[in-house]
Amino acid sequence: MVAFFDERTGLETIDRDECLWLLATLDVGRLAIVEGGRPLVFPVNYAMSGEDVVFRTAAGTKLDAADRGPVCFEVDGIDAADRTGWSVCVSGRLEEVTATDRRRLDALRLATVDPWTDAPKEHWMRVVARSITGRRIPRR
Repeated sequence: MVAFFDERTGLETIDRDECLWLLATLDVGRLAIVEGGRPLVFPVNYAMSGEDVVFRTAAGTKLDAADRGPVCFEVDGIDAADRTGWSVCVSGRLEEVTATDRRRLDALRLATVDPWTDAPKEHWMRVVARSITGRRIPRR
C-alpha cells in the first residue's frame, strides 16, 4: 500500500488497493445522488463485492436514481483526539443488481447488507466504480 504526500494540502493520497481495503473495513457509508438538480446524501449499510459497493433499498429515490447519472459513495475514518483521518470516495454509476448477480451475491451471504429497519428493502443496488480515490490526514 503506497501513499503519496501532497505538500500543498498536507494530505496523503491513498492508492486504489488501500482504498479498497479501507472500504471493506466498514459497513456504513453515504450515497450521494442528484435529484431534481440538487444533491442528496443517504447513509446506507453496505458490503463490497469486488470493487462494487452493494446495498439494499426499497422503491423510492435511490432506486429511481439507478442508471440516471453519476453517483458518489463515501466512507471515512476519523480520530478526533489525534486530529487524523481518512476518506475514500467511489464515483461511478448506480444500477439495480440483476437476478443472476443477485444469486451470486446471496451466495456470498453479505450479512451487512441486511436492512437495519423492519421495512422491506427488496431491491439490491450497486455502485459500479469509475474511480476510487482516497486521502488521509497523517499524524503530526
